[in-house]
Amino acid sequence: MATLFTSIGVSIPVLSHAAVDAVSLPEVKRTRAGLYVEASEVPGFVEARGGFGKILFLDIRTRVEAMYLGMANSVDALVPYVEHQELMTDWDDVRGGYRLEPMQDFVPEVNRRLQSKALTKEAVVLLICRSGDRSSRAANRLMDDGFTQVWSVVDGFEGDMSKEGRRSVNGWKNAGLPWSYKLERTRMYFPR
Repeated sequence: MATLFTSIGVSIPVLSHAAVDAVSLPEVKRTRAGLYVEASEVPGFVEARGGFGKILFLDIRTRVEAMYLGMANSVDALVPYVEHQELMTDWDDVRGGYRLEPMQDFVPEVNRRLQSKALTKEAVVLLICRSGDRSSRAANRLMDDGFTQVWSVVDGFEGDMSKEGRRSVNGWKNAGLPWSYKLERTRMYFPR
């Protein structure tokens, strides 16, 4: 691991371009940019880039997931990439659950949140979903809109499935990182 020397002579660890090797990831978690970080590495990743004021950290899960499963304390905002239908009447046989619909407001809302922090599309944007597959698709969508530094938290908020069928392998919660069920209105998504 390289270090970055600041003007006051303090060395800060700097993660490599991709903290996670893309070859080790399932295809569904890969992005075109190949920028990945594990949940347990997020605090060091953010510190090496100047702190949370210098990046945009977004939870892209559904509003229901944030409400019932909690949210990372350090996330700037909840900006769902997909959302359940209002009445949840259609079933997705592949996923084995109610169908999720793409959010048409996803990119505009990310842009609003970016502007509220006085950041540009060249700033680091860090995305976290449940387990890393939605954040990869969302990263590609943001890249299509001109974002250049979109990183995916590959193990997400809850982590990957164990052999027993529980999300207990890795992820934000399993790494013991700070999170809460208490949600702040200013960080929540509201359709415009």
